[in-house]
Amino acid sequence: MHISLFITCFNDTLFPETGRAMVRLLERLGHTVEFPLEQTCCGQMHYNTGYQEETIPLVRRFVEVFGQAEAIVAPSASCVGMVKEFYHNVADRSGDPELMEQVEAVVPRVFELSQFLVEELGVEDVGAYYPHRVTYHPTCHSLRVLHVGEAPLILLRNVRGIDLVELPAAQECCGFGGTFAVKNADTSMAMLGDKIRHIKDTGAEVCAAADNSCLMHIGGALNRQRSGVEPVHLAEILASTEEN
Repeated sequence: MHISLFITCFNDTLFPETGRAMVRLLERLGHTVEFPLEQTCCGQMHYNTGYQEETIPLVRRFVEVFGQAEAIVAPSASCVGMVKEFYHNVADRSGDPELMEQVEAVVPRVFELSQFLVEELGVEDVGAYYPHRVTYHPTCHSLRVLHVGEAPLILLRNVRGIDLVELPAAQECCGFGGTFAVKNADTSMAMLGDKIRHIKDTGAEVCAAADNSCLMHIGGALNRQRSGVEPVHLAEILASTEEN
C-alpha cells in the first residue's frame, strides 16, 4: 500500500523521532511511505479556541495535499480526531460545495496508526522487540473520539520482550487538553498529579501513548520528579527490533 504520513505539526516540530519510527515500521511491513512536504496544521487549535473561520483555509490545504492519497496515517489520535470529527462541520461552515465533497472523499482515508495497523491491515504482531517494563496511557481523543479500543494494547501485547503492566485509572485524563493546560493550569496540574502517581505505582520504566502532546505533559512532570520513567510514543516501541 502507498501510505502518506500526516505527521502533524506538533510531532514535526518537537518529536521528529516519532515520524522516523513510523517510516521504519511501515516500510518493514512492506508498504511505500511518503511525507508530503506541503502539509501544515490540521487546525485543531484554531477550531477548539473559537477561530472556526480561520480553520477553513487549513482544511482546504489538507484536502489539497492529501486528496489523492491511498491512505493517510498519523501518530496522533488528537489530530486524526479533529479531521474525522470536525472537518465536516468546517466544510459546511465554508458554504463551498466543492470543499464539502473533498472532505467527504478524504476523511474515510485518514487513520490513527494503531487503528490502521489492526483494523485496516489486520496486523497484530509487527515484529517488534522492546525489553522494558511499559505501561500504556490511553489518551482522551483515542478513547472518546476515535474509539480505538484495544488496538494499541493488542499491538503492545505482541511485542517480544515487553513487560506490559496495566495503568490504574487509565481512562482518566492527564490534564493536558491543549490550551486547557494553559487556561486552567491549577486544575490541569491536579489531574496530572493523579496520573503521575498511577504511572509510578506500576513500577514501569516507560509510559507509552498514541499522542506526543499528552506524553509531553506527562513527561514534564516525570522529569521534574526525577522518576526515571521515560515517555515514549507507541510508534517508537513498535518500530524497535533486536537489530535496532
